[in-house]
Amino acid sequence: MLNVLKEQYAFISSTRQVLFMFLEDIPLEKLHETVSGFGHSSIIRTHIHVSDCYLSWLGRFALKQPDFKFAAEFEIEHSNVKKVRERFDLVDEIVQKFLEEFNSRYFDKIANQVKWQKEPWSTTPLWLLTHTETHEFHHKGQIVSMARHLGYNPPDTDLV
Repeated sequence: MLNVLKEQYAFISSTRQVLFMFLEDIPLEKLHETVSGFGHSSIIRTHIHVSDCYLSWLGRFALKQPDFKFAAEFEIEHSNVKKVRERFDLVDEIVQKFLEEFNSRYFDKIANQVKWQKEPWSTTPLWLLTHTETHEFHHKGQIVSMARHLGYNPPDTDLV
């Protein structure tokens, strides 16, 4: 199963690279422009939110790496595609560690504290991986929609 999940993540990462290449051609001020109707308001803010989700659920929750910090407002406001790529390099490292750590234990229960609950929350590594990956695709759809609202024509980011 490990090889299948690694290959699946490689597909996800390759679609992310297509999105990054597209975003590199959009002026930085447009990447930070608020697009109404989207929960995280801008392309950069949404992309950082996606990386934070991976780092929080797989790094902090599953691997119990307490040093993870959500991107600070200053960091978000001064981000560009290169900085977001670097944040996803860290995501790639965490995903690989996660896959190695939970190899053949994807249905075992793991528990940890989440900030919005008093009691520790319990789930499986497979659920966490599924959640973070589908969360990325949900927001990738929002990012390409925001780009369209800003007047840009995104490439197909699903079929690589």
